[in-house]
Amino acid sequence: GFFLNCCRLPCGLVEFEKKDKKPKKSTWKFNLDLTHPVEDGIFDSGNFEQFLREKVKVNGKTGNLGNVVHIERFKNKIIVVSEKQFSKRYLKYLTKKYLKKNNLRDWLRVVASDKETYELRYFQISQDEDESESED
Repeated sequence: GFFLNCCRLPCGLVEFEKKDKKPKKSTWKFNLDLTHPVEDGIFDSGNFEQFLREKVKVNGKTGNLGNVVHIERFKNKIIVVSEKQFSKRYLKYLTKKYLKKNNLRDWLRVVASDKETYELRYFQISQDEDESESED
């Protein structure tokens, strides 16, 4: 009987933790990995961070980040944390806009490397190793 009780306790705990984690989707967090172009010196992450600060719209207005959207740069990554619904795709759109503005659109593509991360990659010359882009 004792062994069973021992065994039941951790299981119950794990179950509880799982349930607890679900509803906390009040912040949206996305990463932009700029490592490759920054290291090659063709991309200015500080400038891009500035661009995002100026361009991201909150309630339809730019320059309205307030305490809702936090944009921070950590080494060669940009981290965007939002308290309100924030679309990952919007981040991609803005990134492409910036690339276009700086004539980098022919060199770099914005690829989703996981559910909340985009990275800037160079176009592969050969088509066969072109990874399919996951869009959600």
